[in-house]
Amino acid sequence: MSQIKVLIIDDEADVCTFFRRLLTRKGYDVVTASKEPEAMRAIEEHRFTVAMVDLKLPDTDGLTLLQAIKARQPACEVIIMTGYSTIKTAVAAMQLGAYEYLEKPFDDIDEIEALIEKAASHGFNLQQGSAAAEEWAEVARAVGFQVGASLGMRRLVSVAHKIAGKNVTVLIQGSTGTGKEVLARFIHSASGRADQAFIPVNCGALPENLQESELFGHEKGAFTGAAQPRRGIFELANRGTLFLDEIGDASPQIQVKLLRVLETGEFMRVGGEKPIKTDVRVIAATNVDLEQAIREKTFREDLYYRLNVVRLEIPPLRSRSEDIPQLAEHFVRQLNAALRISPPALRLLQGYGWPGNIRQLANVIRRAVVMCSGDTILPEHLESTLLNSAALAGDTFSPVSSQAGEGAVSLSPERLWRTDVSVEELRKLGADELKRMLDSLRALEGRLITAMGEGGGAARRCLNDTEEETIRQALEQYRWNITETAKVLGIGRNTLYRKIKQYGLGSS
Repeated sequence: MSQIKVLIIDDEADVCTFFRRLLTRKGYDVVTASKEPEAMRAIEEHRFTVAMVDLKLPDTDGLTLLQAIKARQPACEVIIMTGYSTIKTAVAAMQLGAYEYLEKPFDDIDEIEALIEKAASHGFNLQQGSAAAEEWAEVARAVGFQVGASLGMRRLVSVAHKIAGKNVTVLIQGSTGTGKEVLARFIHSASGRADQAFIPVNCGALPENLQESELFGHEKGAFTGAAQPRRGIFELANRGTLFLDEIGDASPQIQVKLLRVLETGEFMRVGGEKPIKTDVRVIAATNVDLEQAIREKTFREDLYYRLNVVRLEIPPLRSRSEDIPQLAEHFVRQLNAALRISPPALRLLQGYGWPGNIRQLANVIRRAVVMCSGDTILPEHLESTLLNSAALAGDTFSPVSSQAGEGAVSLSPERLWRTDVSVEELRKLGADELKRMLDSLRALEGRLITAMGEGGGAARRCLNDTEEETIRQALEQYRWNITETAKVLGIGRNTLYRKIKQYGLGSS
């Protein structure tokens, strides 16, 4: 193990001495530093496999050193050392590329040794160019989680896997249909609670007058119809994981009771007099901006901070188009393993904007499998919305003309880009042409947002804006059929009606 070199950066001499003795005994070559200049000099002079970095130092911070190490030695695995009060920052460090974090004080020496050994093995393999499969790959396969190849998604899942065993509350944010429940199931399966229950609850689908009884149970005679005592979801999920989807739709009364459970680990049934203890890990999810909801006084700030110990944000499908072929083929295999998708059909799938994200992709594939009578899914088996988006092939518009005979009107690409194209001119086009133009512009919008986001531009819209646009597009796509729109968005009809009113959307 003499090839393994470890850097220890901590301003406490006792910590440096402890790790030097521990790791030298295991055959590692150890270098220590207590200040930034010493750390930077060590990074320049040595090639490390693992670096253990204290998050708080007198002359710098662990995040700065993490980025310096990764910039100079990308294959060096960095373990952040932190106190419990700074776990959120430690998770941010993992999102920047840290391998793991350790909480102080160090209680389990065997666990520390195992973590360093695992990080050393991973880092050494990276240096040798022979990295093994991702640590989370087996768990992802077991729960049917199709992660894909996009760097952002793989980093997200890597962080989720590492915090899974930390027993901290997690808040998952992302647009409707991005797979928040699948990510929650992955975290549960990678945790020490994997052999216990995972119970998902959609807070937006529970009637407000039944939320308390469903979550906490009730005693006999607590209300009319309560003929028998009943255990609630928090009791059923004891020692397991409770997934609270659409947490932003929880009523104010339920928010108060959720806060108490998270703070004390206790609750009372409706009509009960004795507190009941519960050991439940809570994973919450939302597709709305909870910070905006706090400003609007519809969500409790103290509950938000209790839920937001670790926040994971799932990217929309339009920003990870390289993952669409794998996802599409996965859905096809689930429905009919004998079918395959033709390259032209895959190109159409990748060129679409996907306002309904992965859930919409699954529905499109389901329809295509039904429509396909041969062994290959072709473009004509896809929905017309995707077929119309093919106008963006080659990243250019072709001239648009109506099919109205002698009175045909043609609009050049240059004319379409002008903002003064009148409604009268557009009305002269056929309905199919107008639909094609709209779908093309939506697909282009998705590409533009992705490109601008990669450059750090101003395209990073808040979740409220994204949700409003997603709902508007879905309503238009399904011609304001509330049932179909709610189904593709994965929300209840009542929730959809409320969102339409909230955003002032109208069918006219």
